[in-house]
Amino acid sequence: MSSKPRMSFGYNPPTGVRNLETIRPREFLSDLHRALDAASQSFTSLWVSDHINYGNEFRVECWTLLTWIAARYPGPKLGTIVMSNSFRSPALMAKMGASLQHLSSGRFILGYGAGWHEGEYRAFGFDYPSPAARIDMLEEGVQVIRKLWTEAPASFAGKYYRVENAHCEPLPDPAPPIMIGGAGEKKTLRVVAKHADWWNDLSRRPDQTQRKLDALRRHCQAEGRSYDSIRKTFTTRIFIHRDRRRARDAAGSWLDSDQPPIVGDPREVTDALMQWADMGFDLCITVFPNFQELDDMKLFVDQVMPHFA
Repeated sequence: MSSKPRMSFGYNPPTGVRNLETIRPREFLSDLHRALDAASQSFTSLWVSDHINYGNEFRVECWTLLTWIAARYPGPKLGTIVMSNSFRSPALMAKMGASLQHLSSGRFILGYGAGWHEGEYRAFGFDYPSPAARIDMLEEGVQVIRKLWTEAPASFAGKYYRVENAHCEPLPDPAPPIMIGGAGEKKTLRVVAKHADWWNDLSRRPDQTQRKLDALRRHCQAEGRSYDSIRKTFTTRIFIHRDRRRARDAAGSWLDSDQPPIVGDPREVTDALMQWADMGFDLCITVFPNFQELDDMKLFVDQVMPHFA
């Protein structure tokens, strides 16, 4: 008998409107309670997205929500999917992460990225540098954070950031994993190969994903880094129903998006996830559309997750 493929699962609840599920602002807190009550029993990790807003939609801030979750749900690991380096100075982010790691008994995972949505930058008064500059800033930011998490006092002098004889007590023990999100084959994946403990990508067609993995492997070889030492994770929308046609109807235009969701009945969803496991991914961070009803999450937990170790 063959062994089960290894895959663990995280849950990413909405922080507000994301054009996927219905959000009722007045009932958001009670809906969130109900979703997390269910998810915390089965998923190994809970993840919060970092967007301020896309327009005038209802949305709560990432770190505020994550600390609220940390206090109320003491079991699962806690991660950001992913925090924008642009919104908080890396030195402050290091202090925030060290504090949460201490208060949560070592459950924090720092998901970190260069940021991308120009509209929210402009709306909130943040500078919006070029993509190349944002990735360079991300690379320096990760180095600042690692310095502050592992040295006391810590100093760093770069093009964008500087710290001098800084103490980040309590030093996190252990230091949280740093998971870099992004898939640019020339610059971002080089930063992943050089600095990340984990890598996170969005769902893609298998041939596209394999191209990203090949690029990451080449960067690892160039950096003298073991490709296998980087944990591969991905985030995907899940449209699941006992009737595969109803799952496809629910997915609608998402089927034609640049990041296609995983869609189908439990068997189809399981088979799709096994493809990801075969490519070396062992953590799937899930997004479900039925935030209020939770029937899709429960079907996934009951009929898909048992197929994985």
